[in-house]
Amino acid sequence: MSTAVSHQISLFRFQVESRRLDEGALRILESVLAWDDYKSLDGVVCILKQFMRHESLRIIEEIAGKAAEHKLLIVDFLVRVFALIGDTESCLALRYEALLMREQKAICDQRLLVSYSEWLTFAEHSLESGFCSIAKKACEKALLCFDVNIVDDPENYFVIEKIKNLKDVAVISASSKSGSGSNVLQEQEYSAELTRILRSCGS
Repeated sequence: MSTAVSHQISLFRFQVESRRLDEGALRILESVLAWDDYKSLDGVVCILKQFMRHESLRIIEEIAGKAAEHKLLIVDFLVRVFALIGDTESCLALRYEALLMREQKAICDQRLLVSYSEWLTFAEHSLESGFCSIAKKACEKALLCFDVNIVDDPENYFVIEKIKNLKDVAVISASSKSGSGSNVLQEQEYSAELTRILRSCGS
């Protein structure tokens, strides 16, 4: 590993440990991941994944008493970090819990209301990544948006049918052998702990 890359990794870790969770930290991470030694990069990504999983649990616990807007900003930062390092499981777990948090807080603040398109996009990404059970739940959430917020639009029929079809695919995939890993989010120790902490701080 080059000295320059080692320095950038140390700088990123310092930013996170100092809770400077901003665009600057993301740019540093992007510069690390732009390294062209792909064989060594795999090891770097593994180190970053372990580091961020550990730190994310601490960060979420620390923001428990903060306002919903602040929590969501921090969770969005973590989502972007995990997306960059290719930790799909952590990324989806955080995105799902952030949507649930917004849904809960939207009762008092309509600006946080989750649209059907957000749930649908999340369902599609979850299904593409093999998390079929989560995709099914997201589809159900998307359909509820139409039940609560009925809008006279001829396109709604096609959107609802699309969501229902996606849900059917998720259900079939979850019950098949190829979908046997669809409950990984709940089964993994990290994701279970992440979900517990997020729901605790979101209450």
